[in-house]
Amino acid sequence: MKIYTKTGDRGTTSLVGGTRVSKADLRLEAYGTADELNSFVGLLRSHRLPEDMDKVLNFVQNKLFNLGACLATEHDKQQYVRELLLTQENVQLLESEIDRMTAELPVVRSFILPAGSEKVALSHVCRTVTRRLERRMVELGDSYEGSELCLQFVNRLSDYFFILSKKLAQNDECEIFLWEK
Repeated sequence: MKIYTKTGDRGTTSLVGGTRVSKADLRLEAYGTADELNSFVGLLRSHRLPEDMDKVLNFVQNKLFNLGACLATEHDKQQYVRELLLTQENVQLLESEIDRMTAELPVVRSFILPAGSEKVALSHVCRTVTRRLERRMVELGDSYEGSELCLQFVNRLSDYFFILSKKLAQNDECEIFLWEK
């Protein structure tokens, strides 16, 4: 089977459900950003991370695929992705991880620059791409199934990456660079 279909050669693609839309469509921007984030998470995972962190990031990557499928599906075709919808338990898992790591970290009362080791910097890249994904999802509004929980999950995910960057710095005994006014 050939990977190229040539159906997108004129700048359109199909949503799950069959409707053709411009490749500049906001929905594509949203699920493309989820895909981009997933790739950066994969790059972060390629570094030697503690098993507990890698396990959470594996969970995150799978949920980002689910989110991308929901974002790529036409509003009236959501039956195709019902079993992929994010849940309150998914949000709570991120909250639990944030709380667990925060309890092990010193309090920092300043803005932190996205610098340090490569792992720390990659965690910040994941955080900023997550924030862009969140902005695109807000622009889409409730035009996809489970939008409220999806937004909660993505909002927690950016917080998770922020705390993860601090925890990675602590684990690697890497300096945290604070913003100097």
